[in-house]
Amino acid sequence: MERATRVGNRLLAALPPADFALLAPHLRKVPLQHDEVLVRSGDRIDHIYFPCSGAIALIMELPNGQTAATAVVGNDAAIGLMTALGPLRSPMTAVVRVAGAALQISPTRFQTALERSPALRGLVQLLSRALMTQIQHVAACNALHSVEARLARWLLHIHDRTDGGDVLPLTQETLSELLGVRRTTVTHVIGALRTSRALKSSRRGQLEIDRRRLEVVACECYKVMSRRIDRIVSQDALKVLHAAPPPNDSLPPDVPFAKADS
Repeated sequence: MERATRVGNRLLAALPPADFALLAPHLRKVPLQHDEVLVRSGDRIDHIYFPCSGAIALIMELPNGQTAATAVVGNDAAIGLMTALGPLRSPMTAVVRVAGAALQISPTRFQTALERSPALRGLVQLLSRALMTQIQHVAACNALHSVEARLARWLLHIHDRTDGGDVLPLTQETLSELLGVRRTTVTHVIGALRTSRALKSSRRGQLEIDRRRLEVVACECYKVMSRRIDRIVSQDALKVLHAAPPPNDSLPPDVPFAKADS
């Protein structure tokens, strides 16, 4: 538990010390600012981010300008790990929706460590499975369930990845982007959630939720998706990382981060 607190990101914290030491000198702690775009669709991925706090939405942008969220990630995931497969351009836009902090590393540095660490390769596979599970389930949910139930699900996913209490810093524009609907539809859905008291208040740029009531409104996708993702990144699943042989020329396990910016 002590190391998980120090590292912040669940995936990095699960690595064996010798494998984490391959990354540690090159990790730089950076703030994640609200509404910051970490990478845009079609752009080259210049940085990999391992969030320690906050929530990041992955947004699919269509040629006609419409957008919709495909996933929300926090300290259980990473942004930009597809570069492990080679120099790629991002298929989605990653936007910070709840401010926090992350450990940042260049794709080149990560790729070098990846070549020396079977455990890191296992980490990339685990993350890919968890992210694909969420994207596939979101696609099915969007086709089958009401906008009200889907918004409740997104709010619960974001709340799971924040530590700021029951007030979420989300604008109607952000909710429209998450859901792929017009702002007029968002206004109607927010009104319905307030009527059911799943939302206590909806001031400009802030939503105060009642989590218990929100879980009642949300479709079953929230619990099913959460269970499946938790199972993938559970401690039992992460034990496979420790089964990999350690790198032969690793650094000592307590090497500090290269730089930590507040």
